[in-house]
This record gives sequence, C-alpha cells and structure tokens, in this order.
Amino acid sequence: MLKIININTYYGQAQALKNVSLHLTRGEIVTLLGANGAGKTTLLNSLSGVIPPRSGQIIFDSVPINNLAIHQIVRMGISHVPEGRQVFKPVSVEDNLELGAYLHHKFLGDRNKVKKNKEMVYDLFPILRDRKKQLAGTLSGGEQQMLAIGRALMTGPKLILLDEPSMGLAPMVAQEIFRVIGDLSKKKKTTVLLVEQNARAALKLASRGYVLETGRMILEGTAAELLDNKDVQRAYLGKDKKEIWER
Repeated sequence: MLKIININTYYGQAQALKNVSLHLTRGEIVTLLGANGAGKTTLLNSLSGVIPPRSGQIIFDSVPINNLAIHQIVRMGISHVPEGRQVFKPVSVEDNLELGAYLHHKFLGDRNKVKKNKEMVYDLFPILRDRKKQLAGTLSGGEQQMLAIGRALMTGPKLILLDEPSMGLAPMVAQEIFRVIGDLSKKKKTTVLLVEQNARAALKLASRGYVLETGRMILEGTAAELLDNKDVQRAYLGKDKKEIWER
C-alpha cells in the first residue's frame, strides 16, 4: 500500500530525516520506535504533506504523493492524528466529527457516507455518542483522544497515522485506545502507522516495526524480533513500561 523510498526532510537548513525508507502492507499495524527527536513525528508529517520531503519518493496505492497538497493526500485515503490531540475545543463533539468529514461535504456531497462514518465512530467510542452535544474542550484527555481518532476516521481512510495516542492517558484509558487501534486493523482493515511512547504496547499490537535514530532508520523487523532484540529492550522496553501495560 505504501512505499517510502530514501526521503530527506528538512526544517530550514537542518536535516531531520536522512534517506529514510519503509513500507506498509494493506491492513497491517506497523509501529515506529525512537527516542524524542529521532524524527518520528517528522516522518508522519512528511507522509501527510505537512512538511514535504525535499527528495526521495512516497508512493501510496501506486501513486506518487510527494508533491500533492494536504487535502489531496487526505482524499487519497490518508488521515493523520497528530500528537496532542488538537481537537476543536470551542465546538461540540458532533461538530468536530462533521469537520472531519469536510471533504465528503465539499467535494463528494455524500451525506449518507458521513452519517455511516459517524455511526461507525460512535460504535467504536460509545462515550462520544453520549457526549455528542458537549463542547470538545470540556472532555477528559482520554475522550479528546477518542474524538481526535474519530475525527480522522470520518474520511474513511485506508491508512491512519497515529502520533503518541496514549500520551498523558491513564493506563486503563490507554488500553481502551489500543483495543480500538487493534479493531481498526482486524475488523475495519484499516492500515495503521503508529508512533507510540509505550513501545511494549505498540509491539504487542503491531505485526512489524522500525527504529529511527537521529533521522536514520537503523533497524526493522517483526514485532517479535524487536521485542527480543537486546538493544530495543534496553532502550525502549523498560520495567516501568512493562508494568503499565500489564496492570
């Protein structure tokens, strides 16, 4: 479904990604590991068109998307849930979901699809149905994360990019988020590229993973291989993270 071939991305003159390559197969969950500043968020931003790479190729469903505008990338089937949730706090839950369906409203004119997608989101996150008239800014952190994911799903994406979905959430809420991510792959056949601070939880969800270090891809393998890798264990699979996941 997705091939990234030797992309190089910059912030001004500072190079953030250096000849990065990866691939995703339809329907799988792939996790991206790395320390703060390794380039994980930059990679997601390059994919979604927020910070296009200066060189290299990004091919989605056999189509190069390097030079497409953000809305064109969304129309092709890629949705991005950024770090920090970034919901529209002054408006209601339902209005946030409607805003997520902007492309259907403006370009496709498919109200039935919008309604169907909204019901799908409410089925995934029943609490949002109960809160649909509530202002997004009054939701808990976990509910805002659910809303951010739900808003991204309103386009009916083929690929969803998730940046630190469990950050700042209580363990029980994080586990619910992870359950839904698993369901997106298994039941909805949505492909997921996951950046997640809880590496153990991410590798339990994923089929494969990659490790970024200072903008370079230094390791890739199946989730089982990365869980067994001594360097990965030492850097990302500390005891505290294991206890949080297993509680």
